[in-house]
Amino acid sequence: MSQLNSLVAIIAIVSLLAACQIRPSAAPDVQDNNNVEPAKEGEQKNVDMLDSGKNADDYVFAEDVVYYDGTTGFIARPNDDGTFPAVVMIHEWWGLNDNIKDMARQLAAEGYVVLAVDLYDGQVATDAAKAGELVSAVRQNPEPALKNLKAAVAYLRSQEDVIPEKVASLGWCFGGGMSLQLALTGTPLAATIIYYGSLETNATKLAAIKQPVLGIFGGKDTSIPLASVMEFNSTLGQIGTPRDIYVYPEVGHAFANPSGANYAPDETKDAWDKTLSFLEKNLKQ
Repeated sequence: MSQLNSLVAIIAIVSLLAACQIRPSAAPDVQDNNNVEPAKEGEQKNVDMLDSGKNADDYVFAEDVVYYDGTTGFIARPNDDGTFPAVVMIHEWWGLNDNIKDMARQLAAEGYVVLAVDLYDGQVATDAAKAGELVSAVRQNPEPALKNLKAAVAYLRSQEDVIPEKVASLGWCFGGGMSLQLALTGTPLAATIIYYGSLETNATKLAAIKQPVLGIFGGKDTSIPLASVMEFNSTLGQIGTPRDIYVYPEVGHAFANPSGANYAPDETKDAWDKTLSFLEKNLKQ
């Protein structure tokens, strides 16, 4: 879908929701949906539904790796010779859990070196109270996390199997917001992907972004108001930033988390297909 068509789709959604009260755009202190818990053993996983027919274990080599100041992340890379584009993958407010590692493997099977970072110093939450505590600590002092993400970009660029100028960032919820925050630092990237993360709408700040942006949002998301998505899209257009913004009108926050009450498998599959197409266009062509 072109940028223009993306905007038209959003306008159509606004018309559908015209009877609803939409909060004015602000810079909300976004909290991930407390009803969305991390996947437990035996529950459905995204990789089960997104499987492209490739068994990641057959196509991918994965391991823990220290990439920044004693911080251990999880790297997954194609089990093949050659050089590949790369993605910094940023976890939800739960931390670097098995769901994120599975998604890293899944993306690596598509021909990317994927570094799933850890912004919580090894901690992983299993309940909303702990997750809220961890995410609040980062939001109150984001600089260490941004240094972490910049180091992740540098680490990937230093790898012999990575094409240095083809590194993107991708995150969900808290990670989506951090994906945008990394872009706002002016760190050179090939692409930025935001799944329902906290947004910035100030044109001066957004002007730091030179790379294409993919945004995935839910029309019923009360954490990321549709009005802010509209303004984000409009401002990026005004300053000439390439972007594709998609809003799924009938889903809420964290709809791509398979263990939460808002999980929407059809929209999740479609969003992942759009993600792969976006990465293909901006990192492989």
